[in-house]
Amino acid sequence: MILVAENINTVSRSIGTAFRQRNSEPVKELASRLAESGADMLDLNIGPARKDGAELMDWLVRTVQDATSLPLSLDTTNADAIESGLIAASRPALINSVSLQPERLEKLLPLAKEYSADIIGLLWGTDGMPRDANERCMLAVDLIYQAGVAGITPEKIWIDPIATPVTVDIFQVKSCLECMSMLSEVAPGCRSIVGLSNISSGVPSHLRGYFNRTFLAMLIKYGLYAAICDTLDEELVKLARGGMNNIVELVHRLMDGEEVDPAALTPREMEYYKTYRVISGEVLYSDSWLEI
Repeated sequence: MILVAENINTVSRSIGTAFRQRNSEPVKELASRLAESGADMLDLNIGPARKDGAELMDWLVRTVQDATSLPLSLDTTNADAIESGLIAASRPALINSVSLQPERLEKLLPLAKEYSADIIGLLWGTDGMPRDANERCMLAVDLIYQAGVAGITPEKIWIDPIATPVTVDIFQVKSCLECMSMLSEVAPGCRSIVGLSNISSGVPSHLRGYFNRTFLAMLIKYGLYAAICDTLDEELVKLARGGMNNIVELVHRLMDGEEVDPAALTPREMEYYKTYRVISGEVLYSDSWLEI
């Protein structure tokens, strides 16, 4: 599985300050730590960056490349900044992301073609968030078609079915998983990618890792190709690399409807068991779900 480190992000207080001050040292230090943590790719998220996005992305790409040779994902809604990053990158970068909104398609598909970049196909339509798994699949087919017209093959498309916070709408969480289960049929040749930390958005920070890791174990069942995630979470990286097969097998047994005796589980297995029950909708979310 490809792990795309999410940590170089403008929403981080320290990194956001470094961006504004063009202070390269904190960025280089973090990039080096992420490379050592097991990241396969670094996501560079500068947010909308409407005023100076192109210059900021150029600076950021060059700064990160001074610290590591890992491939990069360029994450911003500013198309000019995307192009600036594509030019500065020493190898083809990943464009994060291309949705089905006309202005995104018109600006980003030609850039992807020109710079031989892969794209993350975000299943976000003209009406916004898809309502269910079927609509997600329809958007995937449409996006693949639009990309094909622009000369981009399915092999260069990473489909993102959109993970949503477990605290907001459990139906949307289920729809994301259901879409993942169908993706190989509706989007042959494409890869899959999920913004893993979205599932735990709104959850107290000390509890977020439980959701991220359990959700990853669930997505593995459907052949997830890549995850945008916190690679500084050592247990998450270990799970992704096949070092926690007993946990993954437990989660998959639960997904298959197998009855599991909680009394027979280890304390660590119980954490995943309880978290799975929240993500699956069997138990309503609360900040104290681990104590239930």
